[in-house]
Amino acid sequence: MKYPMHLLLIKTAAILAILIIGLTNLSAQQWPGSGGGNWGGGPPKNGRFYGKVVDENNKGIGYATVQLYGMQFDTVAKKPVETLLAGQITEDNGDFSLENLPVMGEFTLKISFIGYAEISQKVTFGLMPPKGGAPGGSKPPSGGMAGVNFDKDLGNIKLAPDSQTLETVTVTAEAATTTLALDKKVYRVDKDASVAGGNAQDALKNVPSLSVDLDGNVSLRNGSPQIFLDGRPTTLSLDQISADAIESVEVITNPSAKYDAGGGTAGIINIVLKKEKRLGYNGNVRAGVDTRKGFNFGGDVNARGGKTNLFLSGNLNRMRGYSDGETFRQNLFGSPLTNISQITDGNMSGYFANTRAGVDWFMDNRNTLTVAGSYTRGHFEPNEVLSVQIDSLFSSRTTSSEYTRTTDQDRNFRNIGSSVLFKHLFPKQGAEWTADVNYNRVKFKGGSDYTTMYASGTTSERQEGTGSGQFATIQTDFVNPLNDKMKVEGGLRASLRRNKNDNANFREGVEQPSSLTDHYKFNDDVYAAYGQFSHQLTNWGYQVGLRAESSIYKGSLTDRDSSFTISYPFSLFPSVFVTRKLNDLDNIQFAYTRRINRPNFFQTMPFTDFSDSLNLRKGNPELKPEFINSLELSYQNIFAKGHNLLLSIYYKQATDLITTYLDTEFNEDLQKEVVVATYANSNSSQAYGAEITLKNSFFNWLDLTTNVNLYQSKVDASNVETDLEISRLSWFVKENMQVKLPAGLTLQLSGEYRSKASFTPDSGNRMPWQPGPTNTAQGYSLSNWYVDASLKKDFLDRKASLTLNVNDIFATRRNGTYTNSPGVFIQDSENTRNPQVFRLNFSYRFGKMDTSLFKRKNMKQNMQGSDMMQ
Repeated sequence: MKYPMHLLLIKTAAILAILIIGLTNLSAQQWPGSGGGNWGGGPPKNGRFYGKVVDENNKGIGYATVQLYGMQFDTVAKKPVETLLAGQITEDNGDFSLENLPVMGEFTLKISFIGYAEISQKVTFGLMPPKGGAPGGSKPPSGGMAGVNFDKDLGNIKLAPDSQTLETVTVTAEAATTTLALDKKVYRVDKDASVAGGNAQDALKNVPSLSVDLDGNVSLRNGSPQIFLDGRPTTLSLDQISADAIESVEVITNPSAKYDAGGGTAGIINIVLKKEKRLGYNGNVRAGVDTRKGFNFGGDVNARGGKTNLFLSGNLNRMRGYSDGETFRQNLFGSPLTNISQITDGNMSGYFANTRAGVDWFMDNRNTLTVAGSYTRGHFEPNEVLSVQIDSLFSSRTTSSEYTRTTDQDRNFRNIGSSVLFKHLFPKQGAEWTADVNYNRVKFKGGSDYTTMYASGTTSERQEGTGSGQFATIQTDFVNPLNDKMKVEGGLRASLRRNKNDNANFREGVEQPSSLTDHYKFNDDVYAAYGQFSHQLTNWGYQVGLRAESSIYKGSLTDRDSSFTISYPFSLFPSVFVTRKLNDLDNIQFAYTRRINRPNFFQTMPFTDFSDSLNLRKGNPELKPEFINSLELSYQNIFAKGHNLLLSIYYKQATDLITTYLDTEFNEDLQKEVVVATYANSNSSQAYGAEITLKNSFFNWLDLTTNVNLYQSKVDASNVETDLEISRLSWFVKENMQVKLPAGLTLQLSGEYRSKASFTPDSGNRMPWQPGPTNTAQGYSLSNWYVDASLKKDFLDRKASLTLNVNDIFATRRNGTYTNSPGVFIQDSENTRNPQVFRLNFSYRFGKMDTSLFKRKNMKQNMQGSDMMQ
């Protein structure tokens, strides 16, 4: 039986509600003994431990994890178990404060930070349960309450570097900016001064292994990654996500069976948004302007107390930009042959605003329910002037003609998202079950007016488009440790996508026939299940996983009797990870994964798309999905004094690679020979190379992050056209330098150089009207380089900061492509966008860790009469 999307969501929500209620009834009850809260209904939970976490140089360590454990009686396990009572992340200077604590018994304080050895120590307020008395009895503790200090300073707690750390290495001691791991890199965007006031495209530019072109396409090792937002696929494009709302970016080069097998050919980029969980309230407000007359304003606030954690954030960005480009094309078909020279000057103005809110409900120690929602809206008005000169090459002479085309566009979009997440912790240490439902709805509307001026007169054309989309994911996962060395994981997932678009063309005010318009819709459903097993030995560790996916794709043109269905076969995607500890400082890992890239609607629609009269395109319903096999060998070395090295050698091989193919055909509607871009499965493609990521810290004031990638790529499309192959050695280097200057100043310089590449990937995260390149065997992208800079000043005890940054200092960041389609045309193209933009941004952080605004200043109380309580 088929169910509409809203019925599926209702049924899933009902099932989740039943499961949540059932699991809540199994929740643990508090044992009223040591570390378990009130003794005999006695002293309230008003204890407080506070202190500071420092390194070996007595410098505060920010973002360290502080946890306090105590013994509580578990009604499921029928025995006292160690239970987390409180926890938080330290402030930038290392301060922490754990509040509203039970005051009786002995507790265990655990502090950890990546790259340092975990510390564990016993702490107490000096009150112990009565000796020989049953817990929870009416006898008061020996010695009474007199002179007891319930506000206890634990002093400076020193962490030592951990030479045993193998899986993850934090490469800076203060507010880590980069974390290197064998399976991913985590980049702290909120510590990157150069992206303040920008969007996610600016944030991803500085992330090791990634490259972002002027059109927002993200590439990872010359492949197209899938973009996630908070661990789930997103319908937002990168320019719709404010950089100020991002906490970190995770780069997963070889996703295991736990992750989606489709949606990208080069791993996963997970953008993690800010959401504090510290007790009390805290937040940030920010504002900025730039030299293009743009501005930004935003803020976020988080409040946690008791069983709830509330979070709210919002951003408003006003953008103005400039672009220019030039294209030269030699047409090799038709009579006479023609050369076309095209110069483009464009401007863009617009805004986007988004807000995000949610609540975490800590139902008890083992059950957490999170409900969140988001709203994004944008309006853009790009316009451009296109100057074209056409030289007709007759045998006896050459004639020239010129025309100018002016384009004015108006684009609007709206995105509404919601999510419900549930997490249950089982009595067994490390065992958990999660379930979540995510739903997004997007609407967009736009129009474009084209006015073309010839020597003989003027013509006008208008294109109008509207569309909507719905995207829902339903997912459940579980983790079950068999013992302290072995673990089993598994899960189920359904992804449901619905899209509808209507585009119409008008010439001289008259709507054109249906053959020159697009009215289409499609449904795309993917169902998956996975399981994986991991085992850690003394010097060896391995993880094996298997994912199964099945999908069905239905598309149709709604204004005519035409539809097509593509069902993809049941496919298996194995993953294998093997880790070998060489010594205390070196380790090596091997990884193998298999992934899939399914063709989208535009690539399979078997009708010519006339929405852009200069660039016609036509889908191929016979396209098959491409399968990618990835192998990677990584070596990691942890040096002393903040120096770290991660070296990777990788190989990727794809069968049935989906490529763009340009050819000519006679079009019945236009009654002439035209160039049409279509799609085909090439025989294969492969890429192999090496990547080095090196982090160095010198003199306690200079940090360098170097990323170098060298790879050989080859595309074999000889099945599409005889001898159509392309092979090229490419490389890029990225450098990020941070210099701590006197007076609270920080200077950051970042740059990138990219050589020629045999093809340019498309990230796929764009709105339907936004163009983007795809794989092709008929050309390559040109080399380019750029340098960005920023200067940041902290003041008001580091609560406030002022940042001045500039992108593309030398105005050298130009995207260029060369295309050669034998017998069709040869084309060179270059363009640039928004060079040398200065941005000035102000940020202020506020907060209070105390959950009680009316808390007494002195918690050292004389409670001589308290032994009379009950």
